[in-house]
Amino acid sequence: MRIPPAPTPAYPSSASRRQFLGYGGAGMLAAVLPGCGGGDGPTPAAYAQTIEWGRQEIARALAGDPGNVAAVSIALLKNGTVVWQQAFGRASVQDNVAATVLTRFNIGSVSKVLAALAAMILRDRGLLDLDAPVARYLPGFAMLSPEYALITTRHLLSHSSGLPGTSMRDAFAFEPIPGYAAHAEAALANQHLKHLPGELAVYCNDGFTMIERVVAALARQDYASFVQANILTPLGMADSGFLTKKPTGGSFALPYSGGRQYPQEFVNPLATGGLAATPGDMMKLARMLLERGTYQSRRIVSADGIAQMGTDQTTGLAINPSPEWVWGLGWDSVRHPGLAAAGVRAWQKNGGTTFFSSDFYVLPDQRLALMVTGNTGNAQRPDTYRAGALAEGVLLRALVEDGTIRALPPLVAHAAPPAAASPGLADAVGVYANYNQPTRVTANQDGSFSLSSWNGTAWQPMNGGARYSYRSDGWWWGNDAPISYRFEVVSGTDANGQPYRYRYLMLRGPLFGAGYSETTLPVGQQLLPLAPLGAAWQARLGKTWTVINESPTTMPSTLGGTPYATLGSLPELPGYILVRNSSYDDGSPEYQLLAPLAADRAGMTVKIPANAGRDLYELHFATAGGKETLTIGSWTYEASVG
Repeated sequence: MRIPPAPTPAYPSSASRRQFLGYGGAGMLAAVLPGCGGGDGPTPAAYAQTIEWGRQEIARALAGDPGNVAAVSIALLKNGTVVWQQAFGRASVQDNVAATVLTRFNIGSVSKVLAALAAMILRDRGLLDLDAPVARYLPGFAMLSPEYALITTRHLLSHSSGLPGTSMRDAFAFEPIPGYAAHAEAALANQHLKHLPGELAVYCNDGFTMIERVVAALARQDYASFVQANILTPLGMADSGFLTKKPTGGSFALPYSGGRQYPQEFVNPLATGGLAATPGDMMKLARMLLERGTYQSRRIVSADGIAQMGTDQTTGLAINPSPEWVWGLGWDSVRHPGLAAAGVRAWQKNGGTTFFSSDFYVLPDQRLALMVTGNTGNAQRPDTYRAGALAEGVLLRALVEDGTIRALPPLVAHAAPPAAASPGLADAVGVYANYNQPTRVTANQDGSFSLSSWNGTAWQPMNGGARYSYRSDGWWWGNDAPISYRFEVVSGTDANGQPYRYRYLMLRGPLFGAGYSETTLPVGQQLLPLAPLGAAWQARLGKTWTVINESPTTMPSTLGGTPYATLGSLPELPGYILVRNSSYDDGSPEYQLLAPLAADRAGMTVKIPANAGRDLYELHFATAGGKETLTIGSWTYEASVG
């Protein structure tokens, strides 16, 4: 369920395996590219060049990163017909089992498209109003911020609800763990909103977990059963489903990373990212979307429901400094920048789990669709599998080959424009926070600035120590072109009549896809010093806290040891609590800066649209039986001994 990481060195943050619901054997090429029956067939003449390019790119990724990419599967649809469907590599490296077109992959947040469809089906039946408060349907739902009562289903489906981000307890595991959505809702009762509903949009898995709760309440059956009966079965998606129990049949791609194979991966947030599917099955879903809600003459959902999903949901946002990021309902984008560069409208949703990465596109005007999925690969390697770049490359070449566009759009230029007089940096220097790593902006004597990130003990220069100088286009450029930065202040009055003013560090560049388009993103929000921490908070700094309510079969518990957190501070930014969270399978820590709300509670400090403000923490302490416990989101911690 992740948003894919930008190419190094674009983001001012460390690499992390935190894929969640987001936006991983050596062998000769012949060994990892076996013939795959049931879909290989002759190459359709209409897209022969496109398919050959795609095959070569997948072969290159498998051969270039054999320790992390074991299998890739892809399907391409045109005018209701699958014109290319093929699987590459091995579903099980350990047992030398070839991947086939019937091999299922965990498709992560692509599952959100089905959550939106489920909501639209209930809307068609008169059971759900997209703009009514969710609390109408979930009377037990509550939060500490009274504005939770304003959250609507539309907010949940468009990432604009203000929910904190992601409940990580028992999310990824090596066995199914029931009850995830109920636990997540219960945890929200002890948390505040991070922004007012509808104020901004930032990737939020919690919203789709709440959709799971809404669907179950209104349908009077569990979410997985509702989707099976109303979407998967009518579409004939026999090789797709939610892994709510260990499978007894079927072919599944097994996790593979770092040259090691792992057991079956289970994603317990079902609506958020729990579907296992084949690209071929996803083309049945795409065909229904292209047919405006019908499949083989059977109405699945209304045409208006499909249109609502594909409508820009950003037009009413108060804070939206990323105009290229156009959320739909369930879609990451309903005007995907890479296809928009060619003048083509595309609905797009990506998905990532701990071990798999997927991308799903529907081009409604061209009646074209694509699904690609495979092992995650190594984000630091240029020759690895990248779902977004591969998907965009295939689709653009198909559009050239069928005559929709004359040529591929030009790649984003790398040349920096001429230098210009600097507007000054006095107000811009300082510490910028986001969901995973503080960034420091430092002014240099020559009028440029440099970036550094906090590594746990010191500030570490970013991007090779690049210096960013002001240019005539209003952006600051360094030696990592075409990446550039600027500072943007957003101010106004919120729905409660309270004034706000946020300074963002903005990043611009070809951050996603194949390099044909630029995206502008806020990647950090400037924080100003607060009053010094009180004695109670000072006494907690430096302690290590260990999770006590995570199931032992989850991936954090199994791969990285018991999740833990430490509390510290930054000398440059007094008054904040620096939370170091080492909760993921490779041990990569995440750092968030929280502000005290009381002697026993600290809250979220940033409001950053798009992606860098996702998955925020709120923590509080409680004492029972003389023992102090710490809660962060849905996890409960106790202080470690020693």
